[in-house]
Amino acid sequence: MWSRRRSGVSSHDVAALRGPVRRTLAIRLVLVIGALVLLAAAAASASNLETRERGLLPSGSTGVVVLDLSLSIADEDYLAVRRALRRLVADDAPIGLVVFSDVPYELLPPGTPASELRPMLRLLVPPALGPPVNPWSQTFRAGTRISSALALAQEMLERDGVENGSILLVSDLETAPDDVPQLARTVAGLKRSSISLRVVPLAPSSDARLIFAGLLDEDAFAVPLGSDAERLPLASEARSRLPVGLLVLGGFLFVVLAAHERFGGRLALPRPGRTA
Repeated sequence: MWSRRRSGVSSHDVAALRGPVRRTLAIRLVLVIGALVLLAAAAASASNLETRERGLLPSGSTGVVVLDLSLSIADEDYLAVRRALRRLVADDAPIGLVVFSDVPYELLPPGTPASELRPMLRLLVPPALGPPVNPWSQTFRAGTRISSALALAQEMLERDGVENGSILLVSDLETAPDDVPQLARTVAGLKRSSISLRVVPLAPSSDARLIFAGLLDEDAFAVPLGSDAERLPLASEARSRLPVGLLVLGGFLFVVLAAHERFGGRLALPRPGRTA
């Protein structure tokens, strides 16, 4: 008759093995805890990739682009304006559009496909290249009031019941001096309403930089305030960046798992023979 014998190593000096057993257990616990920490860090790094390599608008939001067409916009700024609109078209997010100088105008309602911005590109040419051809130039007067444009964008989002709304201000940030208090109140109202506000600054003056830096967080700016000449990255360039942090964490996790198998794995024993 066959009987099943419990696998193990026969030893008459089990007490001598208690030290190595404890050391092995401690090594295994340290390596397992390290692996779990690295796994959690890798997961957090992966979840933040979209945040670090974001588009001009928050992912999943419906944005209203607020475009400054005042006389203070320099010829070279139109290149940045066109580049920003091309990137929005490439990202293909639902948007609305407001153009403004002293008075804001709603051109596209929230939820419009960003591809509808393409016809705008032929109208946004530097005045030095020819007479202004956009249909708003004749109705704009001297002066800029950013607060009224932002208020209109907020009104559009609330009117259409947009839950995850955002605003992208493309401007040199120069507003009338008497508009600054109202601008501060408007930005504060946006924060209370949970509407995200981001800015593409077009070579703002030091005073304008100071005002908006005091009103907004640093990450609200699409490019750093001090580097207005920096080229806005295309969406394809943002997507192609290598997630170095995630790869490093993954490499460390692989090393820890390999160390666990090398130093903390169970001793492999041959199967016990069968006896009658």
